[in-house]
Amino acid sequence: MIRVGILSDTHGILHPRVLDFFVNVKEIWHAGDIGAYEICEQLSALKPFRAVSGNIDGWDIRAKYPETLVFTVEEVKVVMRHIAGYPGRYDPSTLELINKEKPGLFVSGHSHILKVMYDKKHHHLHINPGAAGKYGLHKSMTAVRFTVDGKEMKDLEVLDIPR
Repeated sequence: MIRVGILSDTHGILHPRVLDFFVNVKEIWHAGDIGAYEICEQLSALKPFRAVSGNIDGWDIRAKYPETLVFTVEEVKVVMRHIAGYPGRYDPSTLELINKEKPGLFVSGHSHILKVMYDKKHHHLHINPGAAGKYGLHKSMTAVRFTVDGKEMKDLEVLDIPR
């Protein structure tokens, strides 16, 4: 069993409440638009850290963090990329990736809109943690944490900080 924290779209700013929210997780995942390499350093000093680069990230971040990650946690195959779309509205390259990898969990960012939904067609949970940074049209800074226990994903909690 592992507790995971997910955030996205920090755009170079990391609110201290996000760090508090992730104190009891075992891993932190960032779904892109990190915005400053210092964010990676801060989060990886706290917990084991995985990330993908996003469209605003510079070459320092892109050199270390790929556009797409595929990995397994417990018994769940995870695919993570910044720009993807949503169930029923995936972009073509994401749909191809999903059909190839057949994940149990798909994580994306980019929209700045927190969404957790099950994709019935492709049989996976889709999580977009929203935006944890201050830049964009979102009204709240958000992040999520949850537990992966074998094949089960449960106990999802949302951090919601009004801007």
